Amino acid sequence: MTSYALFAAVFLACLVEAVEATTIVVAAGASRNWRSALTGTVAAVVVLAVIVAAAGPAIMMLPLAVLRVVIGGLLLVFGLQWLRKAVLRAAGVKALHDEDAIYRREVAAASAAASTRRAGVSDWYAFTLSFKGVLLEGLEVVFIVLTFATNQGNLPVAVVAAAAAVLVVVTMGVIVRGPLARVPENALKFVVGVMLTSFGLFWGAQGVGADWPGSDGALLIIAPGVLVFCLLMTLAFRRRHAAAVVTSTPATGQPTTTRSVVETSTASTATATATRTEPGRLARFGLFWYDFVIGDDWQIAAGVAIALIITGLAAGWTAAWLIPVVVVAFLIPYGTARAARS
Repeated sequence: MTSYALFAAVFLACLVEAVEATTIVVAAGASRNWRSALTGTVAAVVVLAVIVAAAGPAIMMLPLAVLRVVIGGLLLVFGLQWLRKAVLRAAGVKALHDEDAIYRREVAAASAAASTRRAGVSDWYAFTLSFKGVLLEGLEVVFIVLTFATNQGNLPVAVVAAAAAVLVVVTMGVIVRGPLARVPENALKFVVGVMLTSFGLFWGAQGVGADWPGSDGALLIIAPGVLVFCLLMTLAFRRRHAAAVVTSTPATGQPTTTRSVVETSTASTATATATRTEPGRLARFGLFWYDFVIGDDWQIAAGVAIALIITGLAAGWTAAWLIPVVVVAFLIPYGTARAARS
């Protein structure tokens, strides 16, 4: 991968995360206190910079084969999660990620919270809301930067690409002072999902010893192949969803809309959450990292791990690269179908 390709890959991936973080910060600043919200943002950025400075050089000292296996596996899990959500949203099965709605929800919650002063911060709620939002979204940015940079041995380019993405989104946020609703986030997530899945597939198989035909040139086939496969799957899910809506139309003649389904599901989830016992700090810490690494479908993560293990055992076979390809071709529709039923 050239420096330009590395820059583009990291820039696009970080752009999506920066949009979500900026929406939270703007909501906290506009409804509460700009100074406290920006202070929380700066504090989170400092923490993330320390993580990159500490973890980057240490990770880059690991053997390349180990890095490719770990990075490839994690990128595959991340990419399959992004693709699953993007396909379902593009097919109309799930509601689109609405920055306007998120912004209004964050503003409403921020406006209702009490104002307290702590540690020299005039509005602690605005500070913590911005800090948590930027830190959580930023952790994914850090993961993307470190994974791409360590595999290519070029941390400066990856850092500059991430900084450029954040700068672009923050500038837009300052100008509009509101949600970045015009950013085609689902389209970006679709592209980034294809990109993460493709690189994860390539590096993971390469890390366990499989040789790709054409070496790095195989990426020029893998990425378009994943894209076309997911576009065809989107069409299939869209037709199936349309048929399901028609067959489930109420007697009044009014079809059940995706919005009502989503609202009902959200209400049910909120009710279930309200009655659930709040876990302790240690449990919350563990759940956060489980959700960050594994996601909401452990079967996909298990499938990725099994695929890489089998590929490593069959690495002596010339066509061992076919094993992860077949497994991923199964996991994409399998995980998407499971998510559609939930």
